Amino acid sequence: MTRVDGYGRIDRTRTLSFTFDGIVRTAHPGDTLASALLAQGVTTLGTSVRLGRPRGVLGSWTEDPCGLVQIEEPFPEPMLLATTVDVVDGLVARGVPGRGRLAEVADTARYDHRHLHCDVLVVGAGPAGLVAAREAARAGQDVVLVDDRPTPGGTLTGTEMIDGRPALEFVDAVAAELAAAPHVTHLQATTAFGHYDDGFVLALERCGEGSDPRQRVHRIRAGRVVVAAGAFERPIVFEDADRPGVMLASAARDLLHRHGVLAGRVVVVFTVDDSAYAAALDLHRAGAAVRVVDARAEAPAGWARRCADAGIVVEPGTDVRGTLGDDRVRAALVGEARREVPCDLLLVSGGWNPTAHLFSHVGGRLAFDDELVGFRPAGDLPGTAVVGAAHGTYALADVLREGAAATGSATDAPHAEPEEITPRGTLWRTPGDPARQFVDIARDATVADIARAVGAGMTSVEHVKRYTTIGTAHDQGKTSGILASGITAELLGRPVGALGTTTFRPPYTPVPFAALAGRDRGDLYDPVRTTPVHDRHVALGAEFEDVGQWKRARHYPRPGEDMAAAVLRECAAVRGAVGMMDGSTLGKIDVRGPDAGVLLDHLYTNLMSTLKVGRVRYGVMCGNDGMVFDDGTVLRLAEDRFLVTTTTGNAAHVLDWMEEWVQTEWPDLRVRLTSVTEQWSILAVAGPRSRDVIGRVFADVDVSNEAFGFMTWQDTELDGVPVRLARISFSGELAVEVTVASWYAADLWDRLLAAGEPWGITPYGTETMHVLRAEKGYPIIGQDTDGTVTPHDLGMAWAVSKKKTDFVGKRSFARPLNADPQRKHLVSLLPTDAATMLPEGSQIVDLPDDGLLPPPPVAMLGHVTSSYRSAELGRPFALALVRGGRDRVGEVVAVPVGDQLVAVEIGDTVLVDPEGARRDG
Repeated sequence: MTRVDGYGRIDRTRTLSFTFDGIVRTAHPGDTLASALLAQGVTTLGTSVRLGRPRGVLGSWTEDPCGLVQIEEPFPEPMLLATTVDVVDGLVARGVPGRGRLAEVADTARYDHRHLHCDVLVVGAGPAGLVAAREAARAGQDVVLVDDRPTPGGTLTGTEMIDGRPALEFVDAVAAELAAAPHVTHLQATTAFGHYDDGFVLALERCGEGSDPRQRVHRIRAGRVVVAAGAFERPIVFEDADRPGVMLASAARDLLHRHGVLAGRVVVVFTVDDSAYAAALDLHRAGAAVRVVDARAEAPAGWARRCADAGIVVEPGTDVRGTLGDDRVRAALVGEARREVPCDLLLVSGGWNPTAHLFSHVGGRLAFDDELVGFRPAGDLPGTAVVGAAHGTYALADVLREGAAATGSATDAPHAEPEEITPRGTLWRTPGDPARQFVDIARDATVADIARAVGAGMTSVEHVKRYTTIGTAHDQGKTSGILASGITAELLGRPVGALGTTTFRPPYTPVPFAALAGRDRGDLYDPVRTTPVHDRHVALGAEFEDVGQWKRARHYPRPGEDMAAAVLRECAAVRGAVGMMDGSTLGKIDVRGPDAGVLLDHLYTNLMSTLKVGRVRYGVMCGNDGMVFDDGTVLRLAEDRFLVTTTTGNAAHVLDWMEEWVQTEWPDLRVRLTSVTEQWSILAVAGPRSRDVIGRVFADVDVSNEAFGFMTWQDTELDGVPVRLARISFSGELAVEVTVASWYAADLWDRLLAAGEPWGITPYGTETMHVLRAEKGYPIIGQDTDGTVTPHDLGMAWAVSKKKTDFVGKRSFARPLNADPQRKHLVSLLPTDAATMLPEGSQIVDLPDDGLLPPPPVAMLGHVTSSYRSAELGRPFALALVRGGRDRVGEVVAVPVGDQLVAVEIGDTVLVDPEGARRDG
């Protein structure tokens, strides 16, 4: 293999350096990685996914099923086709051994999106697409032309003549006319990968390495879509046709004329289609020794005559049964006698498959054409036209004529000489060992796999696809899909047209997730929300965790402290003196209107309409199934106004859920809902000295228990700024939640910290909050619940009103299943060794007499939902959902931890201050 002078469109005046499999090699601008490697004799790029067989290059573009490489520099990409990778200076790549692996470094390139609107979208810049775009532009229409190749012209080699001049000169002239047209957008290196309803098409533009962005997704809305995507050559199945050196005839011809690469010196061409003869003659002229094997009874007369004139041997009425070779083919086995014919390149042409994917994406039907020996678009779709080879039209003169007529604004079509076309032969495979006849080279799937699927009773090609995995790899069956249909039909004894094809679905070619995400990555992937006090947490050295979209301070480690030590210190500070936490992320919903109380009675399990102004009530929300899905506090601000708080991560969902009920079930209620989560910040001051801190900052407020009792709120001011104080505690300690407009939250944080210095006020984070609430048995919805837990399971029957006639979920509580005493209840677990930390999610089992876990199956009693170390208790503890848990208090059960069974005692959920004396003050 070598470069051939006088061929190719690459820039040989410049040399690029790249590395493949650790070896530095050279290329030229315009080379793909595949063409550069083939030019230097590298035919094996990797190994197959399942059998580890050597894999090379079968096609020259996106139809190639096997030439996968991993790119390491200048960008990380785990699996790309070598035929589609443009060589750039400094490229580092390696072959994929079976399966790819994720990149070890992050891709830092920028990706983008763009919206386009046009009258006509033309997909494909081959001869049909160029003419269609030109005619639409001449008619004054807004045109977008996209083509996946780096340059226009499709599969034209330059040997053709259009309008009496070389085809590529015609291509350049049309491209120049389109570039000068004011309403034409021409995008090369842009693949239309999805076609959807109402003329919506997604296309991926490869902007080139070093460009910003590297890739762009175009969202195109077109009045009319013209699909001129060409066709893919179809291989023929025979034994060991997966060896490197077996290639589509069109691929070898493309490599020669596009890249100046002669893919082999001794060539056998195996065909049932006339187009392979053009490849044979071109490779012969470039210096290869060529022999043609035509499975048709007679060779096409015109082509045979030309081959004879060139000294090319043509063998009609025979076939190729297999290959010989190790890392690459060294001989073709021809005919029934399996005669060895030496070669270093075996070209195959079994006909052509119209590239009708974009037609199928929007429900277009394909029908088998016996003359074409292929599936082509059948019928029309509103707003979509398919022309040229994508329509099954292969003669250049007819292709140009269809392109000119595609937009309904045709002038005279360009002229090309008519071509001699001999009827194609129908040949899916030749005789041989089905286990060595590879149908899908990407999946190592063989004729034997299809036979097993048929033998298992599968008669649908969709089922065969999934049974064998044929057509499920990166190429989506571009070379194997129709072959699988033909061979399946043959095995079933049915016409292939009756069997049909699998469904073509987007994307047409693989699309990087980064391109689909565009700018929505990193902090922009999911909006990062920070509280107004965030900078104060950073200054204090906080470690953060993501809760919903919020960054919440998890703990505040001091030098030398890990999280466990920091949390124990913070817990001790809150229980012993005073701590402060930023609770601004809690969801807050303003509910107002004459029927606000009625709505809340409908949505909560307990009564809210009886709540007095100035009071606070804890409430639980259930779904229709009676299962808990959120909880929080409700403050009554006025007769017609409430403030509802929700869990941080559930705020948007609760508001949406409430709106749905108001708008669809109770539209007569006079009530309005408004999210005020970001308008108000909440700072929780908790601990036995919290009253001292609040009294010091708000001197005008009587903070005594008699004047300011638990679950009440008061409004006050600080330097003229309105502030709300609420006696609410999620720690089980004396606590006050201080609410202020978010603009003033950071200053208020500073004032409270300064006021608490005499008592050693300690900022604490969410991890400490979790420990404190778990010691009191307060559940976290979504952690201590799993969508199958009722308020009764949580020990909150007191929160379910017996006075209300109805509320969301009420009827579900009457189901016998919800009264089953063996339902899982929330309980505490105390390891009997007072030392072992139970992993969250651990299963709970009965404690065997011998202390050993019995062989499976083992009956599970429940699982650990929360697990912490407690400074107050001086030991680890956990909360868990246990079957019949409340009736098993005092029992000892077991939790498998590693290869040990840890004995644990089931207890009540409240482990600290069960009387609530600390909380109530």
